[in-house]
Amino acid sequence: YIYFYTDCYCTEFRDRHPHAILFNILNRKDSCGLGHDNWDYSGMHNCHCEQRKLVCLRNSASTCQAASEVLVKTIHFMKSLPSFHHLPCIDQLLLLQSCWAPLFVLGLAQEHMVFEVTDIPTASILRNLLLNHQKRTNEQETDDSPTTLQAVHNLNSCLNKLWSLDLTAKEYAYLKGAILFNPDVSGLMSCKHIEGLQKESQRVLHEVIQTLHPNDHGRFTCVLLTASSLRTVAQSFVTELFFRPVIGQTDLLELLTEILFRKNI
Repeated sequence: YIYFYTDCYCTEFRDRHPHAILFNILNRKDSCGLGHDNWDYSGMHNCHCEQRKLVCLRNSASTCQAASEVLVKTIHFMKSLPSFHHLPCIDQLLLLQSCWAPLFVLGLAQEHMVFEVTDIPTASILRNLLLNHQKRTNEQETDDSPTTLQAVHNLNSCLNKLWSLDLTAKEYAYLKGAILFNPDVSGLMSCKHIEGLQKESQRVLHEVIQTLHPNDHGRFTCVLLTASSLRTVAQSFVTELFFRPVIGQTDLLELLTEILFRKNI
């Protein structure tokens, strides 16, 4: 990672320049030349405007390919569970819709996948600014999570927490089960059964942790708390960062549903 230093204009020019973002772009006099578009998270301050910077993948082709492989593995993991396969199709679909993103993040951690982001070109940011009023009229678009630096920081925080736990393959497997079988998903037909599957996954996970770490009495709670933080990574953010460059405007959930219910030949 290369250090990327920027001067923050959010406090100095807030009062004098109401269109501060556009002002910063047109009057930037820092080190963000063409050869310095690589972010280093450790070298940044946490001002509001910095965190709202829009970013994209630095090596889009290779990173999207690796992310796609992780996502396919995630869906095949779900398909491989008899307890999931025997659920009503509507329950499978609802669980997929609710849980694919946190399971994908777990997959990123398990595969030790790292990625780099870079500043979105100024031309694209200017275009977004000019279209901002039009976008506000579209409620669907405002619900999307943009690929901001803050969102990337949050994802990296989740990954670092998982890596610090140094989970084994067994721990990952039963943790995925505990996340997948979520009885709180609205509309489930087999809610009680799914609740039982979640409790069973948590029970076995607890046994595995006790066996592997008999002296670490707080590890089970720490693992579950870390898993709960994965819900803060928005599905729309994951889609836009890792998959939009590949699938375009195609609905990712439709693709995942097709993979899930495709018959193995």
